[in-house]
Amino acid sequence: MLHIEFTTDLGAKVTVDVENASALLDTQRQYGRLGWTSGEIPSGGYQFPLENEPDFDWHLIGARKWTSPDGEELVIHKGHAYRRRELEAVDSRKMKLPAAVKYSRGAKSTDPEHVREKSDGEFEYVTLAIFRGGRRQDRYATPGARPGTPTQAPAQAARPAPTRPAPTQPRPSPTRTDDEPPF
Repeated sequence: MLHIEFTTDLGAKVTVDVENASALLDTQRQYGRLGWTSGEIPSGGYQFPLENEPDFDWHLIGARKWTSPDGEELVIHKGHAYRRRELEAVDSRKMKLPAAVKYSRGAKSTDPEHVREKSDGEFEYVTLAIFRGGRRQDRYATPGARPGTPTQAPAQAARPAPTRPAPTQPRPSPTRTDDEPPF
């Protein structure tokens, strides 16, 4: 029996028993859909193969895709919004890196020092995940997604707007006196 500790979206610690290692990722997906996380962001962010980026299952790390009203695709993780950035390949005498896709945000004063990264100048940022090189891992893909196809943001498709049934009779308007509390 394996045990995995999650932190809920409200900060509570919950331990979940997992039958075996093959059920571990399914358990992370299940609780990640609720926004629960099972670890802290590592220094430099989570590292995944570039081929996994289009259909990556963000629930594995307790995150979700979201499209802003301006049409910008973001990833929400622990209340922070991370932007998608495409990084070109680097080929210099000092460094050689393949192209990558990075999800990052500006650092805040409350962020731990080990996750802050400096860019050119004084600006600091935090990387949630970087997709670079490597071979595709189907276990990181959204279940049922075809390899290489982007997944739709669940926040748009999963939640219909709540509706209230029309009242059958008009309600009397509440009356209150000035000495009653307003609640």
